[in-house]
Amino acid sequence: MLEHFVDDRLARGRAYFSRDDARNSLAVSPTALQQAVGRLMKKRRLANPRHGFYLILREEDRLAGAPDPVRWIHPLMKHQGIDYRVSLLRAAAVHGSSHQAAMVFQVIVPKQLRGLEIGRHRLEFLYQSPRAFKQVNQSGYLQQAKTDTGYARVAGVELTLLDCARYFHKAGGINAVAQISKDIGAKAAPRLLAKLATSYENSSVRRLGYLLDLVGHARQAKALLPFVASAKSVVALDPSIRSLGNAAGDRGLRDAKWMVRIDEAVELDD
Repeated sequence: MLEHFVDDRLARGRAYFSRDDARNSLAVSPTALQQAVGRLMKKRRLANPRHGFYLILREEDRLAGAPDPVRWIHPLMKHQGIDYRVSLLRAAAVHGSSHQAAMVFQVIVPKQLRGLEIGRHRLEFLYQSPRAFKQVNQSGYLQQAKTDTGYARVAGVELTLLDCARYFHKAGGINAVAQISKDIGAKAAPRLLAKLATSYENSSVRRLGYLLDLVGHARQAKALLPFVASAKSVVALDPSIRSLGNAAGDRGLRDAKWMVRIDEAVELDD
Protein backbone atom coordinates (compact mmCIF):
# COMPACT_ATOMS: atom_id res chain seq x y z
CA MET A 1 0.00 0.00 0.00
CA LEU A 2 2.80 2.41 0.87
CA GLU A 3 4.54 1.48 -2.39
CA HIS A 4 1.48 2.58 -4.37
CA PHE A 5 1.38 5.83 -2.38
CA VAL A 6 5.07 6.42 -3.12
CA ASP A 7 4.67 5.65 -6.81
CA ASP A 8 1.71 8.03 -7.04
CA ARG A 9 3.65 10.84 -5.35
CA LEU A 10 6.55 10.35 -7.70
CA ALA A 11 4.26 10.32 -10.75
CA ARG A 12 2.90 13.70 -9.64
CA GLY A 13 6.39 15.17 -9.32
CA ARG A 14 6.53 15.08 -5.52
CA ALA A 15 9.59 13.07 -4.62
CA TYR A 16 9.04 13.46 -0.87
CA PHE A 17 6.37 13.05 1.80
CA SER A 18 5.90 13.48 5.51
CA ARG A 19 4.74 10.86 7.94
CA ASP A 20 1.50 12.82 8.34
CA ASP A 21 1.00 12.83 4.54
CA ALA A 22 1.18 9.05 4.49
CA ARG A 23 -1.02 8.57 7.55
CA ASN A 24 -3.68 10.87 6.15
CA SER A 25 -3.74 8.97 2.85
CA LEU A 26 -3.40 5.42 4.10
CA ALA A 27 -5.65 3.61 6.56
CA VAL A 28 -2.79 2.04 8.54
CA SER A 29 -1.61 2.20 12.12
CA PRO A 30 1.53 4.14 13.03
CA THR A 31 3.33 0.85 13.68
CA ALA A 32 2.34 -0.63 10.32
CA LEU A 33 3.40 2.56 8.56
CA GLN A 34 6.77 2.56 10.27
CA GLN A 35 7.33 -1.06 9.30
CA ALA A 36 6.40 -0.33 5.67
CA VAL A 37 8.75 2.66 5.64
CA GLY A 38 11.52 0.48 7.03
CA ARG A 39 11.04 -2.07 4.24
CA LEU A 40 11.25 0.58 1.53
CA MET A 41 14.32 2.10 3.12
CA LYS A 42 16.03 -1.28 3.04
CA LYS A 43 15.18 -1.48 -0.65
CA ARG A 44 16.75 1.98 -1.01
CA ARG A 45 13.51 3.46 -2.28
CA LEU A 46 13.32 5.97 0.57
CA ALA A 47 15.75 8.16 2.50
CA ASN A 48 15.11 9.95 5.79
CA PRO A 49 16.98 13.28 6.21
CA ARG A 50 14.91 14.44 9.19
CA HIS A 51 12.47 12.79 11.55
CA GLY A 52 9.08 12.34 9.90
CA PHE A 53 10.25 13.47 6.44
CA TYR A 54 11.12 11.08 3.62
CA LEU A 55 12.65 11.36 0.17
CA ILE A 56 11.49 9.08 -2.62
CA LEU A 57 14.53 7.86 -4.52
CA ARG A 58 14.46 7.42 -8.25
CA GLU A 59 16.72 4.74 -9.61
CA GLU A 60 19.29 7.35 -10.64
CA ASP A 61 19.35 8.75 -7.07
CA ARG A 62 20.18 5.51 -5.32
CA LEU A 63 23.92 5.50 -6.00
CA ALA A 64 24.30 8.91 -4.31
CA GLY A 65 21.85 7.93 -1.57
CA ALA A 66 19.61 10.96 -2.16
CA PRO A 67 18.76 13.52 -4.86
CA ASP A 68 20.59 16.83 -5.08
CA PRO A 69 19.48 18.80 -1.97
CA VAL A 70 18.33 21.72 -4.15
CA ARG A 71 15.44 19.45 -5.21
CA TRP A 72 14.14 18.91 -1.68
CA ILE A 73 15.46 21.65 0.62
CA HIS A 74 12.27 23.72 0.22
CA PRO A 75 9.79 21.01 1.28
CA LEU A 76 12.15 19.93 4.07
CA MET A 77 12.32 23.42 5.55
CA LYS A 78 8.59 23.86 5.10
CA HIS A 79 8.10 20.59 6.99
CA GLN A 80 10.21 21.99 9.83
CA GLY A 81 8.50 25.37 9.74
CA ILE A 82 11.77 27.26 9.27
CA ASP A 83 12.53 29.94 6.68
CA TYR A 84 15.85 29.61 4.83
CA ARG A 85 18.02 30.55 1.89
CA VAL A 86 20.66 28.56 0.02
CA SER A 87 23.84 30.64 0.01
CA LEU A 88 27.65 30.69 -0.05
CA LEU A 89 29.32 28.42 -2.60
CA ARG A 90 26.16 26.88 -4.05
CA ALA A 91 24.55 30.30 -4.50
CA ALA A 92 27.77 31.68 -5.98
CA ALA A 93 27.71 28.84 -8.53
CA VAL A 94 24.10 29.70 -9.41
CA HIS A 95 25.22 33.26 -10.15
CA GLY A 96 28.16 32.19 -12.29
CA SER A 97 31.13 31.53 -10.00
CA SER A 98 32.26 27.94 -10.36
CA HIS A 99 35.91 28.16 -9.32
CA GLN A 100 35.19 26.68 -5.91
CA ALA A 101 33.69 23.21 -5.71
CA ALA A 102 30.64 23.25 -3.42
CA MET A 103 31.38 20.13 -1.39
CA VAL A 104 28.77 21.12 1.18
CA PHE A 105 25.24 22.38 0.55
CA GLN A 106 25.04 25.47 2.76
CA VAL A 107 21.80 26.96 4.03
CA ILE A 108 21.35 30.07 6.16
CA VAL A 109 18.62 29.96 8.80
CA PRO A 110 17.49 32.06 11.80
CA LYS A 111 17.79 29.11 14.17
CA GLN A 112 20.56 26.86 15.42
CA LEU A 113 20.24 23.61 13.47
CA ARG A 114 22.54 20.63 13.33
CA GLY A 115 23.83 19.65 9.92
CA LEU A 116 22.97 16.40 8.26
CA GLU A 117 24.53 13.82 6.01
CA ILE A 118 22.50 11.68 3.69
CA GLY A 119 24.18 9.42 1.19
CA ARG A 120 26.95 11.40 -0.46
CA HIS A 121 25.39 14.74 0.43
CA ARG A 122 26.28 16.94 3.38
CA LEU A 123 24.14 19.89 4.43
CA GLU A 124 25.35 22.65 6.73
CA PHE A 125 23.05 25.16 8.39
CA LEU A 126 24.57 28.54 9.21
CA TYR A 127 22.93 30.74 11.83
CA GLN A 128 21.99 34.37 11.23
CA SER A 129 20.30 36.33 14.02
CA PRO A 130 16.51 36.32 13.57
CA ARG A 131 16.40 40.12 13.33
CA ALA A 132 19.01 40.37 10.56
CA PHE A 133 17.59 37.31 8.81
CA LYS A 134 14.10 38.81 8.72
CA GLN A 135 15.44 42.07 7.28
CA VAL A 136 17.28 40.45 4.37
CA ASN A 137 15.50 37.18 3.66
CA GLN A 138 12.75 38.77 1.58
CA SER A 139 11.54 37.78 -1.85
CA GLY A 140 13.00 40.86 -3.53
CA TYR A 141 16.49 39.87 -2.39
CA LEU A 142 16.22 36.17 -3.22
CA GLN A 143 16.01 34.12 -6.40
CA GLN A 144 14.20 30.89 -7.10
CA ALA A 145 16.25 28.00 -8.42
CA LYS A 146 13.79 25.91 -10.41
CA THR A 147 14.09 22.14 -10.30
CA ASP A 148 12.09 19.28 -11.77
CA THR A 149 10.29 18.95 -8.42
CA GLY A 150 9.69 22.61 -7.60
CA TYR A 151 12.11 25.32 -6.54
CA ALA A 152 14.55 26.41 -3.85
CA ARG A 153 15.16 29.86 -2.37
CA VAL A 154 18.64 31.05 -3.24
CA ALA A 155 20.38 34.22 -2.06
CA GLY A 156 20.50 36.91 -4.72
CA VAL A 157 23.89 38.18 -5.91
CA GLU A 158 24.08 40.90 -3.24
CA LEU A 159 23.19 38.57 -0.39
CA THR A 160 25.56 35.92 -1.71
CA LEU A 161 28.47 38.38 -1.61
CA LEU A 162 27.60 39.57 1.89
CA ASP A 163 27.05 36.05 3.18
CA CYS A 164 30.40 34.90 1.76
CA ALA A 165 32.15 37.85 3.43
CA ARG A 166 30.34 37.21 6.73
CA TYR A 167 30.94 33.44 6.77
CA PHE A 168 34.21 33.53 4.82
CA HIS A 169 35.67 30.65 6.86
CA LYS A 170 32.82 28.48 5.54
CA ALA A 171 33.12 29.80 1.98
CA GLY A 172 36.63 28.48 1.38
CA GLY A 173 38.56 31.34 2.99
CA ILE A 174 39.43 34.87 1.93
CA ASN A 175 40.97 33.82 -1.39
CA ALA A 176 37.77 32.00 -2.33
CA VAL A 177 35.62 34.99 -1.34
CA ALA A 178 37.89 37.24 -3.41
CA GLN A 179 37.41 34.94 -6.41
CA ILE A 180 33.65 34.94 -5.94
CA SER A 181 33.72 38.74 -5.68
CA LYS A 182 35.64 38.89 -8.96
CA ASP A 183 33.31 36.44 -10.70
CA ILE A 184 29.92 37.86 -9.72
CA GLY A 185 30.57 41.28 -8.14
CA ALA A 186 29.74 43.19 -11.32
CA LYS A 187 26.22 41.75 -11.22
CA ALA A 188 25.46 43.32 -7.83
CA ALA A 189 23.28 46.43 -7.75
CA PRO A 190 25.32 48.99 -5.74
CA ARG A 191 22.36 50.58 -3.94
CA LEU A 192 20.84 47.25 -3.00
CA LEU A 193 24.21 45.96 -1.84
CA ALA A 194 24.58 48.98 0.45
CA LYS A 195 21.03 48.62 1.75
CA LEU A 196 21.45 44.97 2.65
CA ALA A 197 24.88 45.61 4.16
CA THR A 198 23.24 47.53 7.04
CA SER A 199 22.13 44.15 8.42
CA TYR A 200 25.70 42.79 8.52
CA GLU A 201 28.65 43.38 10.82
CA ASN A 202 30.70 46.42 9.83
CA SER A 203 33.87 44.33 9.67
CA SER A 204 32.33 41.95 7.13
CA VAL A 205 31.12 44.84 4.98
CA ARG A 206 34.58 46.42 4.95
CA ARG A 207 36.20 43.12 3.99
CA LEU A 208 33.80 42.80 1.08
CA GLY A 209 34.39 46.42 0.07
CA TYR A 210 38.14 45.88 0.04
CA LEU A 211 37.82 42.72 -2.05
CA LEU A 212 35.45 44.32 -4.55
CA ASP A 213 37.89 47.21 -4.87
CA LEU A 214 40.78 44.80 -5.29
CA VAL A 215 39.13 42.91 -8.16
CA GLY A 216 38.08 46.06 -10.00
CA HIS A 217 34.37 46.35 -9.22
CA ALA A 218 34.63 50.04 -8.31
CA ARG A 219 30.90 50.91 -8.37
CA GLN A 220 29.98 48.15 -5.97
CA ALA A 221 32.93 48.91 -3.70
CA LYS A 222 32.10 52.63 -3.61
CA ALA A 223 28.59 51.84 -2.39
CA LEU A 224 30.10 50.25 0.73
CA LEU A 225 32.66 52.97 1.44
CA PRO A 226 30.36 54.95 3.81
CA PHE A 227 30.54 52.02 6.26
CA VAL A 228 34.18 52.86 6.97
CA ALA A 229 33.09 56.07 8.71
CA SER A 230 31.49 54.10 11.53
CA ALA A 231 34.41 51.67 11.91
CA LYS A 232 35.87 51.67 15.41
CA SER A 233 39.09 49.82 14.67
CA VAL A 234 41.18 48.22 11.96
CA VAL A 235 40.02 44.69 11.16
CA ALA A 236 42.13 41.84 9.81
CA LEU A 237 41.23 40.78 6.31
CA ASP A 238 41.76 37.19 7.42
CA PRO A 239 41.47 36.89 11.24
CA SER A 240 42.52 33.24 11.13
CA ILE A 241 46.11 34.24 10.33
CA ARG A 242 46.39 36.28 13.52
CA SER A 243 44.68 33.60 15.58
CA LEU A 244 47.28 31.08 14.43
CA GLY A 245 50.02 33.26 15.79
CA ASN A 246 51.52 34.25 12.47
CA ALA A 247 54.06 37.00 13.04
CA ALA A 248 52.71 38.85 10.01
CA GLY A 249 49.47 39.33 11.89
CA ASP A 250 50.92 42.26 13.84
CA ARG A 251 52.81 43.95 11.07
CA GLY A 252 50.62 43.39 8.05
CA LEU A 253 50.01 46.25 5.66
CA ARG A 254 47.05 48.47 6.48
CA ASP A 255 44.62 49.68 3.89
CA ALA A 256 43.56 53.06 5.23
CA LYS A 257 40.69 53.38 2.77
CA TRP A 258 38.88 50.35 4.20
CA MET A 259 40.58 50.16 7.61
CA VAL A 260 41.58 46.59 6.87
CA ARG A 261 44.89 44.96 7.77
CA ILE A 262 46.29 42.86 4.93
CA ASP A 263 48.16 40.03 6.63
CA GLU A 264 48.68 38.02 3.48
CA ALA A 265 48.42 38.74 -0.25
CA VAL A 266 45.14 37.67 -1.84
CA GLU A 267 45.54 35.09 -4.59
CA LEU A 268 43.16 34.92 -7.54
CA ASP A 269 42.73 32.59 -10.49
CA ASP A 270 43.05 34.05 -13.96
